[in-house]
Amino acid sequence: MSPSLLRLVQSRLERFYALERTPDIVDFVRIGQGDCREMLLLRQTEDALELELVLPPVAASERAPTDVSIEEFLHGDRDAWLQLVEGVSHFVYIAERARTGLPATLFELELQAEVDKFVLLAFSSGHIDAFQARRLLDDLYERVRFLDPAGSVAGKRYRRANGLAARFVARLVALGDIAGIERALRRFYRSGQADKIRIAQAA
Repeated sequence: MSPSLLRLVQSRLERFYALERTPDIVDFVRIGQGDCREMLLLRQTEDALELELVLPPVAASERAPTDVSIEEFLHGDRDAWLQLVEGVSHFVYIAERARTGLPATLFELELQAEVDKFVLLAFSSGHIDAFQARRLLDDLYERVRFLDPAGSVAGKRYRRANGLAARFVARLVALGDIAGIERALRRFYRSGQADKIRIAQAA
């Protein structure tokens, strides 16, 4: 695993959302065994929050998002890349919530990660190409396969997060104003679960 890869994803999220620097993610990463999936493990005590990000070996070997073009993403090992991004997104979000003393839910984590996947790809060149953005919308939110059954608690959470993120991001793409898109994304990031849902449903 390249420490620079994880730090690059972390710094891109922090920079895009104008966040204060969070703890170095490299100090909290462990590579899992076999075909395990990405997991963020948390343990909270009265005066501390312990975090450990477990990444599958295949995700740990992926290149950083800024080195992956949209074309490469659409035709490459998307699952490995998305697991890495989701793990870093979860870590940064929890670290920021802990810093600001705000709560976070599992659903918030999943919804924000779904949005962050689009942010890291769509803004990699500094601007959004409308045609490529529409391709990403389809690939990230329509051509998906859920591992958890539809009726399970996790299955419902992942499907709802995917659907709301798709609705929210599609509305932003339709704006066509990069400054307005950035403002909306930063506002969304700092919102709690109820406001995130309300903003997405209004799209």
